[in-house]
Amino acid sequence: MKNLKVTIAYNGFAYNGYQSQPNGNTVQDRLQKSMTELLNQPITINGCSRTDAGVHAREFVFNALYDDRLSSITPDSFVRAMNGSLPYDIAVLSCEYAPLDFHARFCAKGKEYLYLVDISKVRNVFSTDLALHYPYDIDVPKLREAALLMVGQHDFAAFCKAEAKEHLKSTVRTVTDIRIEKKHNNVEFYVSGDGFLHNMVRIIVGTMIYINEDKRSAEDVKEALETGNREKAGKTLPPHGLYLNKVFY
Repeated sequence: MKNLKVTIAYNGFAYNGYQSQPNGNTVQDRLQKSMTELLNQPITINGCSRTDAGVHAREFVFNALYDDRLSSITPDSFVRAMNGSLPYDIAVLSCEYAPLDFHARFCAKGKEYLYLVDISKVRNVFSTDLALHYPYDIDVPKLREAALLMVGQHDFAAFCKAEAKEHLKSTVRTVTDIRIEKKHNNVEFYVSGDGFLHNMVRIIVGTMIYINEDKRSAEDVKEALETGNREKAGKTLPPHGLYLNKVFY
């Protein structure tokens, strides 16, 4: 047996998320189909995360165990063959052998997400599926100050999809960093941490947007973290501005 560690990027607009579903049309389904054909055996992959429908990834890691008696493919050949068989919106960036006990999800120490906001006055028709169009000025220094309140270990119950909380033992997570960078007509929100709740990043950035519009205050953020009151946080932003940006091992 051998274990492949594979890094990919994908545009998630056309997919029902990463995780395999009965109706198909997920990133995992497409990858497993190509790998099963390539490696001459049924393949199940282990992803580092579960991205929702419409969410993208600049760096997504998965691993797959396979019987090397049935395939003699090398990592370099794997990259070329997969990129020749996958649809245009999924790309294999790299592949390497990993120890047999490596698991893309359970071995990950943390992740970084990016939420991309296009602040141009007129929407860019070439990025409508890749960024949130928000044609207003963003007070970056003000939002950086507010972001500091969410860095550290907190109970992020107010920053989680309500239905998801019912299945969790804890909603405590550690956010290690929030960076906000303005580049031309884009504002990039980077959120790093040891783990994330369902919709957590989209709600964190949605809270920033509300703070920018004076619909929420620093005191609201503190209360949201202390009480878990969803009404004190911001809205859930749409998925198409969200990217899994990096995975840390």
